[in-house]
Amino acid sequence: MKVRARAPLRLGLADGGTDVSPYCDEFGGAILNATIGHYAYATIEPREDGIVEFASPDHSKSARYETNGPLVPDGNLDLRKHVHNYPVRRFGDGRSLSVRLTTHVDLPSGSGLGGSSKLVVAALKAYAERLAFLMDDYTLAHAAYVIEGEDACLQGGRQDQYAAAFGGFNFMEFRRNGHVLVNPLRVKERVVSELGL
Repeated sequence: MKVRARAPLRLGLADGGTDVSPYCDEFGGAILNATIGHYAYATIEPREDGIVEFASPDHSKSARYETNGPLVPDGNLDLRKHVHNYPVRRFGDGRSLSVRLTTHVDLPSGSGLGGSSKLVVAALKAYAERLAFLMDDYTLAHAAYVIEGEDACLQGGRQDQYAAAFGGFNFMEFRRNGHVLVNPLRVKERVVSELGL
């Protein structure tokens, strides 16, 4: 069965940077952001040949690997390898998973709208559906943060993952103990229209 998922890109509206360690770990932080009508997409298709295949048409890249253990970063689509390894390790019982993961993002890399984090969230949603593992928005966002920050060792904050998981307008609080609280905001439709979102 083919599984598709998407996650919205976001605009930071206030206090960007207070979600980045070590600042938020020491002082806490707060962010106001909103997701927009552009997305990161992920599609997972099953394979029967013991191969994991990644395709990124927007970057004109692809790669294939055997599923005989955790995928090792080699400089080609490494973030997708970390995404694949996480659900296999955490809710696939370590069993090999032969799939084709195709991803693309509406806007180009470096746009400042959190594209890589959105790609991770979209792909995780697809893997969770494929493996029939339920993840609430907090679990999904935290897992995406772990994949990027700990597994892939990418520097950055936490707002992108939480914005992608929750969507909409949110006031986010990043507490000293690592706890995150997302407060969805009810914004009038005329305000959303005025902002062009």
